[in-house]
Amino acid sequence: MFELLLGGVEIDRDNNIVLLDEEMASTRQGRAFLSQVNDNFPRSLSSLLHMVTTLEGQRTRRPLTQDQFDNLILSTVYTAQQARHQERKEEQTAWGDVLLQLANVTVYELRGSYLYSYA
Repeated sequence: MFELLLGGVEIDRDNNIVLLDEEMASTRQGRAFLSQVNDNFPRSLSSLLHMVTTLEGQRTRRPLTQDQFDNLILSTVYTAQQARHQERKEEQTAWGDVLLQLANVTVYELRGSYLYSYA
């Protein structure tokens, strides 16, 4: 996934994620990645807040799966991008609040994953 992101991404007018490296986008991995992020990726404030709530509820049960962690990282990057490009201060603050929550879940998960792998 990170190799695909290194080629650059952009959010188009329809709020879909597009890989800038056309060669990577045409590969099977590229198409699978785009399908994952454009079909199974929360992109509204309410859906992102729901995701945060769900992930926070899992904290005491078990570490995230690789797919869950990948979605968490992608959601964090997407939210940062959205926060940066909001014109109204209220919207920027709302996106920034979700970004902070996603960052907190990420840090918790990284620390938890570290503890699980060495316990």
